[in-house]
Amino acid sequence: MEALVPILVISIVFVVLFVRQVNQYERGVMMTFGKYSGIKDPGWRIVVPIFQQMKKIDIRLKAVDVPEQEAITKDNISCQINAVIYYQVQDAGKAFLKVENFWYAISQLAQTTMRNIVGETDLDELLSNRNEISQRIKEEIDRASDPWGIDVAAVELKDILLNDEMKRVMAKQAEAEREKRAVIIKAEGEVVAANNLTKAAKMLSDADGALHLRTLQSINDLSSDQSNTTIWMVPIETLRAIESVGKAFASK
Repeated sequence: MEALVPILVISIVFVVLFVRQVNQYERGVMMTFGKYSGIKDPGWRIVVPIFQQMKKIDIRLKAVDVPEQEAITKDNISCQINAVIYYQVQDAGKAFLKVENFWYAISQLAQTTMRNIVGETDLDELLSNRNEISQRIKEEIDRASDPWGIDVAAVELKDILLNDEMKRVMAKQAEAEREKRAVIIKAEGEVVAANNLTKAAKMLSDADGALHLRTLQSINDLSSDQSNTTIWMVPIETLRAIESVGKAFASK
């Protein structure tokens, strides 16, 4: 039993000094004599101290909040914009060897790319086409980060903030646009009503007795009103007869 104690101690020392664990969500970048010697998959891996070094890289999808940036649109309007970027390490070797700090590099790249894309876009397009702008930013970042072994899954614009003066100007513009639509709709309604009245008048004039029936219907509708208003109805024929008599006296 005592003979097993040294073996047990040596085994523990060996495990502590030589064995490194790579978790399922990680990949180990192995360096031997200072040179890249391969990627280690999840599990227990032997790393010889002094001669070898292993750096573990997390390959899970990461969400990075891009700090709020002040940008100027193509039509010279200042705005504050922030976003969130989702990316994942696809090649742990490139992420470790090609860039010193890939998460910091991605954050800085996202900030500059976001300002550049916003600078090429009008404010109206930026506000109405968020998804398209986000896709353009994503493609630019993805293209630039490919040499680092990083895949950008998505970029989402969170907030686009304007100063108070610009908000008031946009509110006035929106109010004027609503008034414009209201006037157009009202005018179109009057045109439709005029056309319908013209058709109705033509139908009444073409049909014998139609105007008299319409007059009686109007009287019936008015009679149901309990107000004190009194309405005297004069047939149109009477008015025409009076008009004829007036013309006859005028000719004499």
